[in-house]
Amino acid sequence: MSKRKKGATLPLASAHPDAVDGPASLAHHRYGFDGDAQPNREDVILECGWGKLILAHTFERPEDVATAVQDERLGSRNIAIYVRDPHVILAQSPLHLFLDPSHTFRLPLPSFDAPALPPGLRIRPLETLEDAEAINRIYLSRQMVPADPGFLWTHRHSPNIVYLVAEDTVGGRIVGTVTGVDHVNAFGDPEAGSSLWCLAVDPGAPQPGIGQALACDLATRFKDRGRAFMDLSVMHDNEQAIALYEKLGFERVPVFAIKRKNAINERLFTGPDLPDDGLNIYARIIVDQARRRGIRVEILDAESGYFRLTFGGRSITCRESLSQLTTAVAMSRCQDKRITRRILRGAGLNTPDQRQADGSDADTAFLHEHGAVVVKPADGEQGQGISVDIRDAEGLRAAIDAARRYDETVLIERYCPGEDLRIVVIGYKVVAAAVRKPPVITGDSRRSIRELIEKLSRRREAATGGESRIPMDAETERCVRLAGHAMDEVLEQGVQLAVRKTANLHTGGTLHDVTHVLHPQLCAAAVEAAKALEIPVTGLDLLVAAPTKPDYVIIEANERPGLANHEPQPTAERFLDFLFPFSVTREAPETY
Repeated sequence: MSKRKKGATLPLASAHPDAVDGPASLAHHRYGFDGDAQPNREDVILECGWGKLILAHTFERPEDVATAVQDERLGSRNIAIYVRDPHVILAQSPLHLFLDPSHTFRLPLPSFDAPALPPGLRIRPLETLEDAEAINRIYLSRQMVPADPGFLWTHRHSPNIVYLVAEDTVGGRIVGTVTGVDHVNAFGDPEAGSSLWCLAVDPGAPQPGIGQALACDLATRFKDRGRAFMDLSVMHDNEQAIALYEKLGFERVPVFAIKRKNAINERLFTGPDLPDDGLNIYARIIVDQARRRGIRVEILDAESGYFRLTFGGRSITCRESLSQLTTAVAMSRCQDKRITRRILRGAGLNTPDQRQADGSDADTAFLHEHGAVVVKPADGEQGQGISVDIRDAEGLRAAIDAARRYDETVLIERYCPGEDLRIVVIGYKVVAAAVRKPPVITGDSRRSIRELIEKLSRRREAATGGESRIPMDAETERCVRLAGHAMDEVLEQGVQLAVRKTANLHTGGTLHDVTHVLHPQLCAAAVEAAKALEIPVTGLDLLVAAPTKPDYVIIEANERPGLANHEPQPTAERFLDFLFPFSVTREAPETY
């Protein structure tokens, strides 16, 4: 980094695109989007959709930098970048400022050659308001600070900013986004630089390599403009991303950034987690949120997810989202799916027809009556032992045998086609709803279906901390055969294939938030179900025509619902609100 004189025009500091740093919807604070260079500027501040960028070495006085960083509106964050003397600035307000633990990497553009684009993917500029809304959806799914879609749309033709999206060429869905800033157009940068911001990929996207494709396409566009380099920043411990950037030719540069201590940045300045190795993501999301709120945490059995929370004089022991406030009676009603159905049907709620398998001709008669059935253990979890859309007697017998490996009592249920909807109810209020979709592979004309499943399973496992993987079992093979394919068959490029009928997260499914579009009748049914079962925290599984329509059947109630993977809904916060209402320090949340 070359040093500059006071008042010189600076290149934009490197991006902070990971989940901690929100989308950079840049709007100039001190000068407009006219592309004119602004040499000899002092105290340069840029207003962004997520906060302000303070170009620290255009400032003469470190106290002015500290003041600018702290001049932060609610729900945003400011960043001081290109900080020459971080220790001096931090000394101005040590209780409110901290040094951002990110590394900055720079890609020399004249020698850069982008690798081939992955099949089934198209990278293009933002074109429609729907594209802007999709970008915001991806930001929220990655827990990034959102940007106003109208702002993105309004500035889509700005010479200073490049908004790119990755589009699935098969379904047309936007599956990734990146923002680039042209330093020459924005600041008259004498070093002819550029920077990458807000690289984000839809966590449910089936294709690999989306992030790399977006970064490389942006770099190529800036290279074609004659830019000398492209900067980006990444958290110091994000080893996977750093390895990718270094493989592409990025080199680390000594650039520092200072931020304000706020709720958005909290995990960056509170230090590492306490030693509780072995907690799964469903326990950890609650434990981490409790610590942020000042609730004492004792890990009792990390492997099984047991911990004790204490606030004031109140202590509650939990196993993930199952707490002492759920009675044994309520838990037993949910564990046995026969009892669940009887109670819900008695409360006037819609449930599918069901019978207990006994190996008699009546099992087959039930199948013939309904045409297709679901077979499941009466007491099971995480999608284990469930077979969906069974249509013949031979398949029925095999499915019953598979279910009996998990529970001696097996249920046969009418198959109800529709979208798989999970509604989380806490304190008899709906706090989150998500459509669960089964794992889908996309053909590339090179790999077999088996290889594509294994590859997708590895990605799902990495994305969920080991909680989600696609079993290579008889049920997966049956679903592939049912679709007219074989496991060793090479799937043609672009062809998509659902390889499981169940959409359970633990068997490779993905969750897509629909909380704000949920039909009121579905909300009411979920709350009534929780009240009928007398369980204050539960995850209701429904089959619906669509989350925006009133038709439904309730197929299960889970006494220990997973609260992770429901972004952007703050499920762990709502759980702690329920356990410790006096720990709530914000306005009452919106409920349904």
